[in-house]
Amino acid sequence: MASNETILAALKEAQAGLTQLMADQAKLSRIAEAAAMMAASLSKQGRIFSCGNGGSMCDAMHFAEELSGRYRLDRPAYAAAAISDPSHLACVANDYGYEFVFSRYLEAHGRPGDVLVGISTSGTSKNVVKAAQVAKSIGMKVVALTGKDQCALGDLVDVHIATPAGQYADRVQELHIKVIHIFIELIERQLAPQNYK
Repeated sequence: MASNETILAALKEAQAGLTQLMADQAKLSRIAEAAAMMAASLSKQGRIFSCGNGGSMCDAMHFAEELSGRYRLDRPAYAAAAISDPSHLACVANDYGYEFVFSRYLEAHGRPGDVLVGISTSGTSKNVVKAAQVAKSIGMKVVALTGKDQCALGDLVDVHIATPAGQYADRVQELHIKVIHIFIELIERQLAPQNYK
């Protein structure tokens, strides 16, 4: 049975990462910038795409469903999709390689003015980096959520938000989901202000 000390140590580590993020004014500004970029795209019939691997794919899916479904209160659906269709992923991985599973989807569906949110705790996932490269070539805007200030993905994108964390990816992901929820609220505050009176 786990001791309270082990549980408390985990919570303190998570708290330290959150406290560090809260104190970083530049990163807070980048969160606001990314949300404004996405709201602007949606207001012009653009679309938001999101992608990531493993837990980051789950975060990408959660982000998209909260936009196309509902977050807190009713408002119109927003055009958002996570690149997570199993048949697409299996087909492209088999025919081209897993590095291309996200970029091929964007080649088919991405349009100038759309936004990609690429999620990679390491900032080096080859398929997310490739997706960012293709998105930029299409004329899309790209937002990156990573756990490293200096990384291949961060160097490619319009807005890079690296969340501070502990030794492992789970703490990075915990802050990613907080940032994702803030993205949704900020988008709604611009597009559905009636929900925040």
